[in-house]
Amino acid sequence: MKIGISCYPTWGGSGIVATELAMALAEGGDEVHVLSYAQPSRLELVNPNLSYHEVVVPNYPLFDYPPYSLALATQLVEVARHQSLDLVHVHYAVPNAVSAVLAREILEPQPLKVVTTLHGTDITLVGNDPNYLETTRWGIQRSDAVTAVSEALRRATQSQLGVENTIEVVPNFIDPRRYERVRGDQGAKRWAKGDERILLHISNFRPVKRVLDVVRVFERVRKQVPSRLLLIGDGPDRAQIERYCRDCEMCDAITFLGNLPLVEEILVGADLFLLPSETESFGLAALEALSCEVPVIATRVGGLPEVVVDGDNGFLREVGDVDAMAAAAIELLEDEPRRRAFGKSGRRRALEMFSEDLVVERYREIYRRVLGG
Repeated sequence: MKIGISCYPTWGGSGIVATELAMALAEGGDEVHVLSYAQPSRLELVNPNLSYHEVVVPNYPLFDYPPYSLALATQLVEVARHQSLDLVHVHYAVPNAVSAVLAREILEPQPLKVVTTLHGTDITLVGNDPNYLETTRWGIQRSDAVTAVSEALRRATQSQLGVENTIEVVPNFIDPRRYERVRGDQGAKRWAKGDERILLHISNFRPVKRVLDVVRVFERVRKQVPSRLLLIGDGPDRAQIERYCRDCEMCDAITFLGNLPLVEEILVGADLFLLPSETESFGLAALEALSCEVPVIATRVGGLPEVVVDGDNGFLREVGDVDAMAAAAIELLEDEPRRRAFGKSGRRRALEMFSEDLVVERYREIYRRVLGG
């Protein structure tokens, strides 16, 4: 098949999943064209079946805000027309789905199918905003197939946007080979001093991730268990977190690592992963931790209960309950056999339910169906 994939190039889960999907499809023999305003961080252009097309948004004095949606639609038309694309798979509804449907209309009578994958904030935050709701709903309703990364997100889309489309749940995934390559590596243990245990968090440091709760959980844990916190990522809340660390005199125990493309190289040595988010449509970072045999302490929100099994590969607690999350973390850190058992169970679940081969084939089945077999 000849497939276009449109996504955001940022460090968020939607861009990572779209990029991994593009590379997996190309490896499987499909011709794949990735479209975005910058090259995605994980996109490796080493396969002749894989191409990248930059969406250029001209700056004109007339526009206070350059219309990316129109530039994306135009680039989709150009690539579909000259590369004879069969379909375009867009990740994130705003504006990607709208741009893809518009491109399909422009291309007629040349056929172009549109598959839209919803990732979370495109529905719960952006798409639910009155300024975008109608166009978001229209883009979803006019798509030939729609998927959501979790059952929780599927329900939220239907209730909040009132769409009547069939929405299939196709979860995020991991490539087991990436995590197999680092098994046995020191990873996060490189930062440990003496017998310190390593707690880790990955996010884009937005308020919804509640990174300050991560630090507060760690603050309680280190009073009972010698430990260190590694923070991977960056974003608007970083300054607030750094200030809190200084005020509480914890700077020597917390390390900021910034954005890293190969998080498994650090995850593999961690003892626990913390994800106290206010909401998560899926929780890709939690899945990546489980793949590295790292138990997860997370909140019972959104799609996280579909990834983290409470009492089996981690613990789920209520949003904002820092004391309960800290107690759960201490419970595992003080019981090493149980912590290791949780880790092995997490990796087993990741391989059985969220392996790349399984999920990519589900996408291929959807592609074949919308293309008429």
